Amino acid sequence: DDGTCARLGDERFLMTTTTGNAAAVLDHLEEYLQTEWPDLRVRLTSVTEQWSTVSLAGPDSWTLLSRLASGQDGLAPTAMPFMSWRNAIVAGLTARVFRISFTGELQYEITVPWHQGGALWDAVMRAGADLTVTPYGTETMHVLRAEKGFIIVGQETDGSQTPLDLGMDWLVSKKKPDFIGKRSLTRPDTARPDRKQLVGLLPTDPRLAVPEGTQIVGRGSAGLRPPVRMLGFVTSSYWSPTLNRHFCLALVSSGRAQMGRAVGLALADGEYEATICDPVMVDKEGARRDGHVTA
Repeated sequence: DDGTCARLGDERFLMTTTTGNAAAVLDHLEEYLQTEWPDLRVRLTSVTEQWSTVSLAGPDSWTLLSRLASGQDGLAPTAMPFMSWRNAIVAGLTARVFRISFTGELQYEITVPWHQGGALWDAVMRAGADLTVTPYGTETMHVLRAEKGFIIVGQETDGSQTPLDLGMDWLVSKKKPDFIGKRSLTRPDTARPDRKQLVGLLPTDPRLAVPEGTQIVGRGSAGLRPPVRMLGFVTSSYWSPTLNRHFCLALVSSGRAQMGRAVGLALADGEYEATICDPVMVDKEGARRDGHVTA
């Protein structure tokens, strides 16, 4: 799963998960608490039903939040670092505000008690009317996150990928003497240079919609006698209004060493060409996330 963990106090933490996986994550944590570390004085309580959250995302998200939280400049992007949170009054409601972004845009998640969720939603829509505020769905979120190379656990991963395979080795501590998973990262198989690694993929025909799961082969392999060696497969595929083309994320053997290489996409009606590229295709510097880009 992926989520966030916020420290609310010296011994209080709030963990978020993907919505559909909350019960499974709680069950997993309880199992570890009861079987691996029963000596810890830790209690886990599900508060899923206690809170409502509204997410503001986009270049005008701080402008909108500043209207709802007038005079609270501590919530501004320059005062509130990415991956931090603050207590605040938003639309007259007691709230927690988190600077978290799964869209890659400047984004705030505002959490209020569950029975005030409707009031917060209505206040957001009223205050942002002149900014053309609009709800965005999961398809939009998926396109935005894929443009930035953000993975989805269970879509770009199948349980065999490591942070190193995904270009996320910055997540792995270089200082801790031990942590869950460290032994697995030191196995010879984990260090193989030909492991499947996360890359971007640009079809030569920008209008080609590549089905997710499409097999990636060496260019010109479609006419060869089976079995044809598979180099990898497409994990995500979308049309990008920003790029004005279709693009993909994929797992490819030794992918990071093959930037710029042309490969084949084995589709039902034949082989199509694509080029391996960086999985971060939009805003590699993260300027949008910090609100530095103007429309």
